[in-house]
Amino acid sequence: MPGSNSSAHDAPGAPEALSLTVHGVAGPDLADPATDAHHRTRRGRLKMLLVLLVCAAPVVASYLTYFVIRPEGRTNYGTLILPTRTLPDLALRTLDGTPVAAKSLHGQWLMVLVGPSACDAACDQRLFMQRQLREMMGRERERLDKVWLVTDDGPISPALREAIGGKVPVMALRADREAVARWLAPAEGQVLEDHLYVVDPMGEWMMRMPPQPEPARVKRDLDRVLRASAFWDQAGR
Repeated sequence: MPGSNSSAHDAPGAPEALSLTVHGVAGPDLADPATDAHHRTRRGRLKMLLVLLVCAAPVVASYLTYFVIRPEGRTNYGTLILPTRTLPDLALRTLDGTPVAAKSLHGQWLMVLVGPSACDAACDQRLFMQRQLREMMGRERERLDKVWLVTDDGPISPALREAIGGKVPVMALRADREAVARWLAPAEGQVLEDHLYVVDPMGEWMMRMPPQPEPARVKRDLDRVLRASAFWDQAGR
């Protein structure tokens, strides 16, 4: 029509013009590669720590049970060592001179005695008690090893060699006394050789028995630590 300038899109029923709106379009990843690598490293370390905690949980729980959550009125005959002391890399040798790795002692509970090759009557009595204690433990005895750290290079008498032998012999290992004294320690007023020392399967010295101990009372302490560790410690290395 003359005088009409309306465009086609103004006509009734004409389709509306399409409009394009962009929402939430992500921009380019501007993360610092070094920062990202740092985060991945931290996550990896955290996962490793969690794995270690899970593995150590049974051991920690058993020590909490024994050291902390104790029934009222309960007393220990031996002295608990807190914190425990880790078995160092002692230069150990058999009586015949063959080197023995200190870590090879891990995996069993140890009853450790210390003394010179010239074993006197008191030393001989301690070795006898050590052998008897293991037998007194009954079926749990397979979780215990007997260790005698011989602190010099002198000869062991044939009679004593025979006494510490047998079906389950005492592990007689030569060791430097000063090195041993940096790990084990006597009670005040005593010497290193006076005690029986109890070491756990991880190589941690955790208990010291008094001089001239009563075997029945030592056995009760051993019963307790073996029960507390029964769910994570198995017989044999």
